[in-house]
Amino acid sequence: MVKMQYRKDPLISRQVYHIYSRSIAGFVVFNNATDYSRMWQMIKLYQLKDFRYRFSKFLELDKMTQIEITNNLFNTSERLINVVACCLMPTHIHFTMEQISDNGISKFMSKILNSYARYFNRKYKRNGPLWAGRFKSELVKDDDQLLHLTRYIHLNPTSAKLVKNPEDWMYSSYCEYLGIDSQQNTVCVFDKFIEVVPEDYKKFVMDRKDYQAKLSAIKQLSIEDCTS
Repeated sequence: MVKMQYRKDPLISRQVYHIYSRSIAGFVVFNNATDYSRMWQMIKLYQLKDFRYRFSKFLELDKMTQIEITNNLFNTSERLINVVACCLMPTHIHFTMEQISDNGISKFMSKILNSYARYFNRKYKRNGPLWAGRFKSELVKDDDQLLHLTRYIHLNPTSAKLVKNPEDWMYSSYCEYLGIDSQQNTVCVFDKFIEVVPEDYKKFVMDRKDYQAKLSAIKQLSIEDCTS
């Protein structure tokens, strides 16, 4: 279990951070569409301060009740965080997020990581921790850094050669930025941070695609050289 730990340098409310969490020992924690979808749903709902359900119990409710609860909470509940951008990868998760309430990021990350670990261990009949300790964080210092960070996050699937183009990866916020994702599938609040013109943003991302892939390949070779 990932305990909610109070950090030596507390995360500051109304600041934006790059947040990432890796699986233990590079273990693949998302094996299929069901696994990815489970985490995506949790990201959407655990942002809400008043969503207090254990996720497995929430899913036992009938669909109409789930929709009613969800719609009501999105209309009434305060948020722990705002997700600006995110991407689920086979062995790790990337976020850009704004902390709304005190310890909001820690509470949110604790909820999604612990809930998913319980689901994963039960489904795949395993024991032990799933995530490599506490999540990592880096303060985003300005708008330019934020914009480039969203691009880096959205290019992760192509850099890892999971898909040819970033819009082909269903488990990131990139399609939200391009305005081609269904409202039901959205998890981000990015328009208050970044003014996105879809065709311009797509060009901004694609202009970096090949270069980022090369950097990723060089990094991987360096890791292999160090471990061989």
